[in-house]
Amino acid sequence: MIRSFLRRHVVPFARRLPRPLQEPLREIWRAFAPRPIAHTGRVDDAAYLAHIENETARFDAQTEVHDLPAIAHYWSNKYLRPRLETFGFSDPEQFFAGVLDQAFRESRTRPARFVSIGAGNCDAEVRIASSLRERGIEDFTIECLELNASMRERGAALAREAGVAARILPVAADFNHWQPQHEYAAVIANQSLHHVVDLEGLFDAISRAIADHGVFATSDMIGRNGHQRWPEALAIVREFWRELPLDYRYNLQLQRREKTFRDWDCSREGFEGVRAQDILPLLVERFHFDFFFAHSNLIDPFIDRSFGPHFDAQSERDRAFIDRVQARDETEILAGRITPTHMLAAMRGKRGGSEDRTPRIWKHLTPDFCLRRHA
Repeated sequence: MIRSFLRRHVVPFARRLPRPLQEPLREIWRAFAPRPIAHTGRVDDAAYLAHIENETARFDAQTEVHDLPAIAHYWSNKYLRPRLETFGFSDPEQFFAGVLDQAFRESRTRPARFVSIGAGNCDAEVRIASSLRERGIEDFTIECLELNASMRERGAALAREAGVAARILPVAADFNHWQPQHEYAAVIANQSLHHVVDLEGLFDAISRAIADHGVFATSDMIGRNGHQRWPEALAIVREFWRELPLDYRYNLQLQRREKTFRDWDCSREGFEGVRAQDILPLLVERFHFDFFFAHSNLIDPFIDRSFGPHFDAQSERDRAFIDRVQARDETEILAGRITPTHMLAAMRGKRGGSEDRTPRIWKHLTPDFCLRRHA
């Protein structure tokens, strides 16, 4: 309760104070902040409950959870979108809509049941449902699992406004404990797996949910825990960091200047990236891939919410810098010297002959190739 009060009322006030006055308040916050949760899959200790409280408070009033700075859109439209379009879609929501379209046609159950893991405000699910209806698909439901009551309420309101309230079913659930009560034609997870502590338990539940014929699709982050850089990538990020003007090195989220790029563990106070590095190895172990597209690593810090807003998407100099980072990023990933931090994937359970399918991939970036094997 004290942590929640501090985050809601004291932290916003403190961030408006002069920087010399902020450090004493940071020490107070550290005294009340929960200790970092162990990256072991435990969901039954006090640290887990404290992180739940932190995460709930963080997202209670957050109506837009996927907003990115303009430079990120410059990068994605120039580099990411053209690659996705070679597979027949332009963005993750189109990818999910295509997966659900195919799953609907393969399913003999009506209404076709879909479920979204950690749906947040359900805004993506509402747009996906609308897209399915535009394709002539009507007889389906998408259960939207979400622990945060405020986000479920916003999701229900968005569904009513879009005319898909009968298709979108917000459900109170903690994905670390979810047990499916039905079989589903498809399970989707949109940027939620990197918040999961008990990945093994969730993947077991998803395997049961899709049984022999369903599909599991995800768009997520698969880099180091807490969205940190592995050493081989961190060294290259710091090479580029030295080129940045000093005012570009100010971390807008942590409110600090970083002369040298400081690798921050985002999972210290919540679940952000808590077991990100375990996602891909566990998926390779437990599922067979129909589709796998992995990308990016070095570019992440330069286009995220902490530093990305400093870059002017209209500036030739700034665009040229992003282009150079992207070129190095691609070269290092394709050579296997660093591993991707993002993926889109569609998978089946390792039953029913799914092993005979050859997954669609970009170039030679198979799931196995993208596993990090450095000591």
